[in-house]
Amino acid sequence: MAERMNMNMTMSAQGMHLERGQWTTEPVHTRIDGEKLIVQAEEGSDFWEETFYSFCHRNGHALLEPWDGLQAVEVSFDLASFTELYDQAGLMLWHGEREWIKAGVEVNDGIVHVGAVVTDQFSDWSLSPVPEWKGRMVTIRASYHQESVVIRARTDEHPWRTIRVARFAYPQDKQAGPFLCSPKRAGFEVAFTRWTCTPSDVDLHTDPPNHE
Repeated sequence: MAERMNMNMTMSAQGMHLERGQWTTEPVHTRIDGEKLIVQAEEGSDFWEETFYSFCHRNGHALLEPWDGLQAVEVSFDLASFTELYDQAGLMLWHGEREWIKAGVEVNDGIVHVGAVVTDQFSDWSLSPVPEWKGRMVTIRASYHQESVVIRARTDEHPWRTIRVARFAYPQDKQAGPFLCSPKRAGFEVAFTRWTCTPSDVDLHTDPPNHE
């Protein structure tokens, strides 16, 4: 795990826990722009464990803090910069290098997709095209219940949708926070606007409120 962020990250963006986070791998750079945290990913950065491609990538950028699961966690970010194959960002849930879930938005075949990679020794990948989300502000949310997580996503003008219910059977030593990766290009930046905890889901079939 990389060192804690060494800059003053108290910033004005509401709900950001940046002063407590640790990067799994340091990004190229970070900067504060008003109420946004701008992060640039390293070219070739990704998280993946073996499935289909027979390789491991463990150099993606996730800014993590302990997460006990008693509250849901949400991350919001701007899709304006998502233009190239595999540009991606969202919410990382972490137990270890081979036990994690990344949920978010990714460009695939020229179209913005929402999806998740669930990894328990090996990675899987589920995704769904959301071309209507292009250029929007997106929020990814995870709520923990009975050794599983319910992962939802929405934009600033689209309602919550459930994108995955996944096993995450780690009562202790969980971490969570924003992530980004850029497997194919240099210069990919993401503007994160929110990282916060909110009350857990009431029910699988009941949408949580919008907290922005």
